Amino acid sequence: MKSLKHGKDISAIVENITPFGIWLYIKEKEYFLSYKDYPYFKDQTLSSIQNVQLLHGYHLYWLELDIDLEIDNLENPEKYPLKFKSKKHLTSHSARRRVAAR
Repeated sequence: MKSLKHGKDISAIVENITPFGIWLYIKEKEYFLSYKDYPYFKDQTLSSIQNVQLLHGYHLYWLELDIDLEIDNLENPEKYPLKFKSKKHLTSHSARRRVAAR
């Protein structure tokens, strides 16, 4: 692994990946993305999670995962009440509805 050149600006970096979530360091601030709130990161590879870019100074993008987040989502989650639902959840819910309708 090559070291970064002295003075190179890093604006977004994955500091740690734990069994509970991901720690990001962005613009001199730390953010924790729990798998409970961001489940789409849970079963991904380390390299795909670590491959994050900060675009336009406020937009986080994981190319391999096709995930986009704005820093405002992390700082003000109450403004964004919609939650991710996996296909697994939707499938099991749909299956329960079909069984109940019989």
